[in-house]
Amino acid sequence: FICIYPAYLNNKKTIAEGRRIPMSKAVENPTATEIQDVCSAVGLNVFLEKNKMYSREWNRDVQYRGRVRVQLKQEDGSLCLVQFPSHYTLSLTSGS
Repeated sequence: FICIYPAYLNNKKTIAEGRRIPMSKAVENPTATEIQDVCSAVGLNVFLEKNKMYSREWNRDVQYRGRVRVQLKQEDGSLCLVQFPSHYTLSLTSGS
């Protein structure tokens, strides 16, 4: 399983603040629930951890809490979905 925090996809954040995808692919203030919905819609095994926070997130508001755990690989090491071979490709899709 990999972790995706909303800060990774937030176009209001700089790279130093935690954004991991280009500004053109990022969205404004995504929530962990929205990320979970997108990952579930494409058919990935996903679960939401509402009380987790990104370490670089200075705002402790409930709106900024949450982490999404996504399974990219099976137990044997094969990919769950071939269109998402890495954390980065999944993040680009989630942001769009």
